[in-house]
Amino acid sequence: MYDFSILRELRKRENLNIADLSEKSGVSASVISKLERNQCIAELETIFRLAKVFGITASDLIALAENRTAHQCAATKHVSDGFVFSEIAYKNLKCLHGKAPAGSKVSRPHLHRDDYELCWVLSGKLKFYLPNEKYELSAGDSIQFDALLAHTYEAVEKCEIIIIHLRKDNRF
Repeated sequence: MYDFSILRELRKRENLNIADLSEKSGVSASVISKLERNQCIAELETIFRLAKVFGITASDLIALAENRTAHQCAATKHVSDGFVFSEIAYKNLKCLHGKAPAGSKVSRPHLHRDDYELCWVLSGKLKFYLPNEKYELSAGDSIQFDALLAHTYEAVEKCEIIIIHLRKDNRF
């Protein structure tokens, strides 16, 4: 269920040998060695002590041990008010690549959860509206905001954009 061989990678990244990690964490070298080879189950106190050495939380270390492999997904496509989007989505992150002709306008904040949103204009010009705020973004410009706020994207000219939604409750 958990792969604590990640400890070896973290330890090597910090240029520590097992004895160094043992000294800094107070966890015996034999336990560290067994954990790195997945030959024992880690106690919560052990995880806490080891994580502290690497400057991460115990839950971060558990998450690393739980999700050792890369995650792959295929893009989906959809059209929304003239914008054509390719989208990839993971548990805590959604990335959309959009293209739109001039005059296209999209506003669907009701679709958002508790996310931060970032929009990066790759080409063209885009008007962006928040309550009581208005921005005109050109190629190379970006904007970041709380996605729960009502917001609208309007293509001033043919444009290409990247939109990223990042859950607030997750670090990555």
